[in-house]
Amino acid sequence: MGTKTLLTIEQFDLLPEKEGILYELSKGELVTITEPMPRHNMIRDNIVAALRDFVQQHALGRVFAETGHQLSPDTVRIPDVSFVPAERMRGVDLDRRIQGAPALAVEVVSPNDLAEDLRLKVEQYLAAGAKSVWVISPKSRELHIFRPNGLSVLRNSDTVLEEDVLPGFSLSLSGLFES
Repeated sequence: MGTKTLLTIEQFDLLPEKEGILYELSKGELVTITEPMPRHNMIRDNIVAALRDFVQQHALGRVFAETGHQLSPDTVRIPDVSFVPAERMRGVDLDRRIQGAPALAVEVVSPNDLAEDLRLKVEQYLAAGAKSVWVISPKSRELHIFRPNGLSVLRNSDTVLEEDVLPGFSLSLSGLFES
């Protein structure tokens, strides 16, 4: 078994940009994220549109797509979609990565994602203070909602409610999977 080379956040910030590749840092370990496929992007965009419309209408904060969040001194994650409440946005420097977890982090499962990697991401978001983490599986048309107090699984015809994070928000899960 080989040894892992761990990076500091300063070393991570010095990595060169490469088109089509994003980097995350997980407990100091470099994670490479490859370019997502069209289905992944379609679902992400459907979520962004629904959340952004609701959040803007109610002046609740900001919705971001693929924006870095530094969850701890050695962990940076880039959720597919994130929501940061208005009270937290006042302290956010929009020219730097967001410090801390979003209130809501959304990960759309890609064909090459490993279950153990997704589980670790969910744990990291929740440990850093996220109130809700959605893991959406396009293949099974399911949404797993992880919260500090448990897990809910929704299927194609269910409606997503996010009362603790976005009071009044609802979304038909079947609509997420349509183009």
